[in-house]
Amino acid sequence: MLNRERNTSARSNAELPYKVAAGVVVYAGALVVLAAGFAKGGAAATDLVAVGRAEETVDNSAGAAGEKEIRVRRGVFLFANSTGDAIAQADVGQTCFVEDDETVAASDGTGTLSPAGIVRGVEPGGVWVEI
Repeated sequence: MLNRERNTSARSNAELPYKVAAGVVVYAGALVVLAAGFAKGGAAATDLVAVGRAEETVDNSAGAAGEKEIRVRRGVFLFANSTGDAIAQADVGQTCFVEDDETVAASDGTGTLSPAGIVRGVEPGGVWVEI
């Protein structure tokens, strides 16, 4: 409990560093998720936490978990719309789900996909997702 002023350190929450999972390459522009606390490109899996878009490419294919870090930006990004479980205009404002590191889907695939974020717009070029 404080009993005097404290200079509390801060970071911008727009762009954050995350430790990269072992044996992966994350490409700039990828939808980034955390698996057991380590960053990797989005994939069809459960228990992933979407954290944003990769601001750089990081190759940790030969490294141990946490050996490298990646800068990830939070915001609203345009990702590809699923061809098998397409997001429609009626889904705006709803949660969408991670299909891979560039694609989002309308449903959780009967419990097989993790949430990506909130659908903010749908257009022919893809889906605007807030992460």
